[in-house]
Amino acid sequence: MADSSVEARGPGAPAGASADGPDPASLAWAARRVPAGVVVKADLLPAVSVLSTVALLGIPLGWLWSRLAPPQRVRILAEPPPVPLQLESWHRFDDLVIFLLLGLAAGVLTGVAVWLLRERRGPVILIAAVAGSLIASWLGARMGLTFADSLYAVAAQPQLGDVVEQAPRLESGWTLLAQPLAAALVYGVLAAWNGNDDLGRRLG
Repeated sequence: MADSSVEARGPGAPAGASADGPDPASLAWAARRVPAGVVVKADLLPAVSVLSTVALLGIPLGWLWSRLAPPQRVRILAEPPPVPLQLESWHRFDDLVIFLLLGLAAGVLTGVAVWLLRERRGPVILIAAVAGSLIASWLGARMGLTFADSLYAVAAQPQLGDVVEQAPRLESGWTLLAQPLAAALVYGVLAAWNGNDDLGRRLG
């Protein structure tokens, strides 16, 4: 009786197989063991939308920086350039730090928001989010300087000895990397914490 059962399965058949075909439980286990591939083509159009949406965040980012960054008060002298008042030159550093912190906050929010797009999780959307964050930082710096110049515009020609407020300035380009680096770091941490081979796309 046992010999006929072995012959029905056939030589070399797996232990979970039967004469009627493979065990459904074995097939389900094997399907879960197949690693998920990287989806590229289906994510291209959503990636463009993510890139453009994140890039447009630079406009409110620049406006907010122009309102938070302190101006530098200077005194008009006979020989240019104007001389900053005591301790006012420290605001040049304050302007950089404020833009850096705003970029980090925007990057964290970008990474979390993009991660919530469960059905599009993967390297394509990550690259789009990082590229969009870099564009947003550049756009925020340009628009922020424009907003600040209009906010602290001098209406009349200053006279000798007058104290005027100079618009905030960004004197380092390294601050542009804060938002994309924060977005990449947050997305990477969430991907490592997830642990699924497809980052949970199939559950979306």
